[in-house]
Amino acid sequence: MNPPPRACVLFDLDGTLLDTAPDLTAALNRLRRERGDPELSPAAIRPTVSHGSPGMLKLGFGLEPDDARYAELNQRFLALYREAIAVQTALFPGMAEVLTHLEAVGIPWGVVTNKPGWLTEPLLKALALWARAACVVSGDTLDKRKPDPEPLWYACERVGVAPACALYVGDAERDVQAGNRAGMTTLVAGFGYLGAEDRPEEWGAAGLLNQPTDLLGWLAGAGRG
Repeated sequence: MNPPPRACVLFDLDGTLLDTAPDLTAALNRLRRERGDPELSPAAIRPTVSHGSPGMLKLGFGLEPDDARYAELNQRFLALYREAIAVQTALFPGMAEVLTHLEAVGIPWGVVTNKPGWLTEPLLKALALWARAACVVSGDTLDKRKPDPEPLWYACERVGVAPACALYVGDAERDVQAGNRAGMTTLVAGFGYLGAEDRPEEWGAAGLLNQPTDLLGWLAGAGRG
């Protein structure tokens, strides 16, 4: 059976559309230096980036969100990140080609992320992507966040497409959960921030992309077995 036409492609942000790890790593290490701790290696930090502040502060300081020091360090971490939010951040290699193709064939693309809007908007604007995206749904746009499907349904409403005709790409299990619950085709960004403990083949996604341009095969219908 032929796959349905793709009316919209939605992307997670960190670890899927953009390689934000260098700037987030810099912010975490700046915070560690302020606290008198040695820097961590980029390789150690990279797998935690898609898990946001909770994952990064747990790695950097052994803190959970309910710890007394968490709120203070989280605020400082995000402030440091905002100060240098787009220094080394860039589209993953091949993603520019994908976005250009989508725009050329008239398939709108958007972003659905758990990153708060006060960070998402300036980041996308700095990289000249804000005006190109058909929709941007941040972690605080609605009351609910991924893995709840509501942000993905809201994105489809904004674009004017049915969820069944949308494709969602993300590099975390919650992305696949949200996409599946929303009734979308979901793909794992295998080029993103997967950790050694991650088992993307067990997440229930329709497939795995080894590189962004693999998405072009899915759009053409070649990605389905």
